[in-house]
Amino acid sequence: MTSKIKVDNIENQCGGAVVTKCGGTTTISGTVVKSNTLQASDAGNIISQSGTTITLGASGDTINLASGASQTGFGRTGTVDWDTTPKTATFSAVSGNGYFCNTSGGAFTVNLPAGSAGAIVSVADYAATWQTNNVTVTPNGTDKIGSLNTSVSLDTEGQSVTFVFVDATQGWINTMDSTSNVRGQSFICASVSGACNTLVTAPDCANVKIATFTGPGTFTVCGVSNNALNNVVSYMVIAGGGGGARQRGGGGGAGGFREYKSPVTPYTASPLDGSPGGAGSGTAITVTATGFPITVGGGGVGGTVPAANTSGSNSVFSTITSTGGGFGANPAGPSPANAAPGGSGGGGVGAGGNPSTAGGSGNTPSVTPSQGNDGGAGSAGPYSAGAGGGAGGVGGAGNSPNSNSNPGGGNGGLGITTSINATPTTRAGGGGGGTYTPQGPGGLAGPGGGGAAGQSGSDATAGTANTGGGGGGGAFVNTTPTEPKDQGKGGGSGIVIIRYKFQ
Repeated sequence: MTSKIKVDNIENQCGGAVVTKCGGTTTISGTVVKSNTLQASDAGNIISQSGTTITLGASGDTINLASGASQTGFGRTGTVDWDTTPKTATFSAVSGNGYFCNTSGGAFTVNLPAGSAGAIVSVADYAATWQTNNVTVTPNGTDKIGSLNTSVSLDTEGQSVTFVFVDATQGWINTMDSTSNVRGQSFICASVSGACNTLVTAPDCANVKIATFTGPGTFTVCGVSNNALNNVVSYMVIAGGGGGARQRGGGGGAGGFREYKSPVTPYTASPLDGSPGGAGSGTAITVTATGFPITVGGGGVGGTVPAANTSGSNSVFSTITSTGGGFGANPAGPSPANAAPGGSGGGGVGAGGNPSTAGGSGNTPSVTPSQGNDGGAGSAGPYSAGAGGGAGGVGGAGNSPNSNSNPGGGNGGLGITTSINATPTTRAGGGGGGTYTPQGPGGLAGPGGGGAAGQSGSDATAGTANTGGGGGGGAFVNTTPTEPKDQGKGGGSGIVIIRYKFQ
């Protein structure tokens, strides 16, 4: 026979409550309950003991700490609690915490706490910028990191590191070091097409590719970075140089030169770099996943009989157009033709039965920074022509005779130097101006691929291929119009180079 005792309250002899029931809640106070199992009203275990093992909850249950409650005595299992508010300046870390460090605004320091066995701190690259602005981790006092009492620099993009303090001998040891922060695609993936065009890893930077177009082709971007800064490419676009004129004719102007240096592809740019770190006010090109047709301008034709000299052709990448160099002025005929404007202007002609003429205007049409310079004017005295302008300077004027020297053609305008292809290279020099050789020498070639004017002992020279150099003007050595030394020479073809980060 089963017996039951049903009461709501039990009191001790002094009238103090021992068991009190209020609704569905029973309170036991001032006593000790000894049992191997404490069950809930649904018969599920709350606490159970088997030998020395105590189990909280039953299979399938979830054990929660009440809001505002904390736990002690359970220890850590090699993990941290992540602080999801990114750190942007120097701070002191607390053991048991992980920190997202955002260095996009500049490098800073993480000060570790005083070491004690089992202390743990983690840090992670929040914005994938540690390769540019690093995080320095500094131990506390005489504590060590990897056996040395010194700071360490974390400078790998996307890195995350966990430090655990072991003992006084080794101090903090990094137990986890990830250098592959999963962020989707972080860099540009691209290819090139077209005969003789190339795509190589930059000799001066293992993380950079250089695409070089010496002729028409396509720069195809297969994928872009999820970091917008990495999608801004460096570029140099040079147009074809202008042709030099025949028979004491003006030198050809250099093809227009335009450059922009991306902040993520380091190299030494030219003074015409249009990026904020250079001359400024240039045009940044942010690529998208598409094909970019590339136009490489050919050099202008040199003046011969019966052909007239011509200007160079434009080069194009995306929205960037560099204008072909202007042709040099041609004195053959009843009146001299004016020198042509262009990326750099062609040289004018000297007086000799007709008035002298000015050089052609450079940076036409106008862009910022300037893509080139004016050609030199012809001399007021007879026969000496001006030189073509270059990307780095104006073309030299024809020299008038005086008591100390004979007249001579102007020297070609200076080119300009950049290391966008990893090697300092000068391009876009102007062509030298021609002259009547019995009275003086022809103009020298402008440094950077410009051609020299004809001399009594040598022919004029053409602008160098893929430099955009202007062609040299012809000499006037006799009245035979087909004399080789009298012929002007063509300008050099242009080039397009694109530099970008690929890893």
